[in-house]
Amino acid sequence: MDIESNKYEEEFDKITVRLGKEFANELGFANMRKYLRGLLGSSERKNGWQLSEYLGESTPYSLQQFIYRGRYSAENLQKELRNYVASELGDEEGVLVPDETGFLKQGKKSCGVMRQYSGTAGRIENCQIGVFMTYASPKGHSPIDRRLYIPKEWHDDEKRRVEAGIPEAVEFQTKPQMALEMIQEATAAGVPYRWVTGDCVYGDYTDIRMYLEEIQKCYVMNVSGKAYVWRGYKQSSVSSILKSLPFDGWFEASCGDGSKGERLYDWLALPMNPGTTQGFERSLLIRRSKSSPDELRAYICFAPEHTPKQKLVEIAGTRWTVETSFKESKSEVGLDQYEVRSYDGWYRHITFACIALAFLTVLSCRSFDTKPFQQHNPANSSLEDFKRGRNLRV
Repeated sequence: MDIESNKYEEEFDKITVRLGKEFANELGFANMRKYLRGLLGSSERKNGWQLSEYLGESTPYSLQQFIYRGRYSAENLQKELRNYVASELGDEEGVLVPDETGFLKQGKKSCGVMRQYSGTAGRIENCQIGVFMTYASPKGHSPIDRRLYIPKEWHDDEKRRVEAGIPEAVEFQTKPQMALEMIQEATAAGVPYRWVTGDCVYGDYTDIRMYLEEIQKCYVMNVSGKAYVWRGYKQSSVSSILKSLPFDGWFEASCGDGSKGERLYDWLALPMNPGTTQGFERSLLIRRSKSSPDELRAYICFAPEHTPKQKLVEIAGTRWTVETSFKESKSEVGLDQYEVRSYDGWYRHITFACIALAFLTVLSCRSFDTKPFQQHNPANSSLEDFKRGRNLRV
């Protein structure tokens, strides 16, 4: 075993020992390690049969039973995931990024499935929706929490709830309410962060912004034209402000590197009423496309007075990390390749996939000056490619 393989195995042992206390016996611990190895492995898909074949098992039944009926808590595993990411990637300038992704499904049995809009597909599809929280810092980015969105129709159908194993204590929550709960739990757990950013689904939900202001955390939240802001003695809709923007005051800035180079836009910062938090100010940040000037996006910002505008732009651009996490977790560790239908089964598989991605992220964070550790994804790419996708040094 070479040096790089040693590092891989050392980190794998470290993370599985952290998770191990959740399992009451050696069999559960061994199955957890097997499942993670399968998700990190080179099988084309991460379903039961292909995982078992990759792991050298004759049938998938033991792994399936581990996910279906194993005696362990996905919530406790998620807490260890959050602690692991915070300890390895944590930074006082960290950013929390909530967002959702769709899981296309056939049939009506999978927990929470129905015809609903999926951003993944870009249209209404039969799917499940998961709301996730990604943690981003200069060291890397990885999901730290997840929620399965249960539509109101499911909550009102007792038979479907029972068949899917949805606990009675689970109440209906909107996606922004789920995001706020994840932010609150990360805060209570001491996750180091200063900023929150997200798209208008979450920016339009004022409870998130009000909570962050109360605890003096900063945000750069995209808002839709339906949002209202106070400027002076007048409350105006964002859509009306976007129709009468000044010609002066714009500046060019990059909000990060994209697949085709720097993502350059024109920006404008407009003052808003400051609120009641001393030493902080609110502003409305406008983004304008350089190639299509009619394409505008607005962000409500809350930050310490005299925060450089470029910093607000930087935080706005951090939202791409959650999209990258979705893409990587689906292609690298089988986030969307599960065969479970139950509430518990969804949380277990999704949590293990997030743990596997966090493991890879930590390895890439530590290996700036080393060769790739090993091949690990279905496309036979290496950790070097994974690092390139994160804009990290190889």
